[in-house]
Amino acid sequence: MGALAEPKIDCHNHIFDPERYPYSAEARYRPAGQEIGTEAQMHRLCDAYQVRHCLVVQPNSGYGPDNRCLLDAIARSRGRFKGIAVVANDAGLGELRDLQAQGIIGIAFNATYHGTEHYQDIGPLLTRMSALGLLAQVQVEGDQLVELLPLLDRSDAAIVIDHCGRPDMTQRLDAPGRRALHRLARREHSAIKLSGHYKFSREPFPHRDVWPVIHDLVAHFGFDRCVWGSDWPFLRAKERIDYGPLLQLVDLLYPNADDRRKLLWDTPCRLFGFSPETLR
Repeated sequence: MGALAEPKIDCHNHIFDPERYPYSAEARYRPAGQEIGTEAQMHRLCDAYQVRHCLVVQPNSGYGPDNRCLLDAIARSRGRFKGIAVVANDAGLGELRDLQAQGIIGIAFNATYHGTEHYQDIGPLLTRMSALGLLAQVQVEGDQLVELLPLLDRSDAAIVIDHCGRPDMTQRLDAPGRRALHRLARREHSAIKLSGHYKFSREPFPHRDVWPVIHDLVAHFGFDRCVWGSDWPFLRAKERIDYGPLLQLVDLLYPNADDRRKLLWDTPCRLFGFSPETLR
């Protein structure tokens, strides 16, 4: 049948709606033009491509720890959306519980935006998150995971890595950052998003240079700990990206229907708490 028609969960996307929710005055980057993607546009996209659920990620660009736009979208989605929030490193249990009650299932840590030094004091936050069952979603690039891995290893929180770990494609498969990913894959409560290829590929779509990286990650994590995301609306993309071709790429990379079923539906339902009952 193929990914276009198969039931799926988009596990990485963003909402930008500066008219209803103005960007933070401290924002270093303010998405504009084709980078803007509103809640209404996301619902239309989901309807067109048979996306049953979305894991919506709070962006550091534009909003940072102001999660109001995200929380409003979740509240109005009638169970279609869950979210990953951004919080200050000293966020307390009360704030985390409040976010969790509003559909937040994890907290984002983006070293590609803030650098690794920014997160050296998050040990207590990870402990509080673990106590509540909130996952840590980590975005790194190159060898940044090497610096963060000891901190993550000391935590019991579930870890999800964004965008294949954004490897440096000039490096070999045994580069330090990739070896760190392999080590993380041995951790029971870890998973990875096979997404955002345009962020690290050195070739145009369909980004064939990253295919060996993706197959290597699947070999280490397995489809029981791999999920797919579009990264819509494609912040800072160097060329136009459309949703339909991304789903065709899913078919090229994962030709086995059982593997796609795990990647697109079974694994995100289990990891992120989406209900498989929506298939009935």
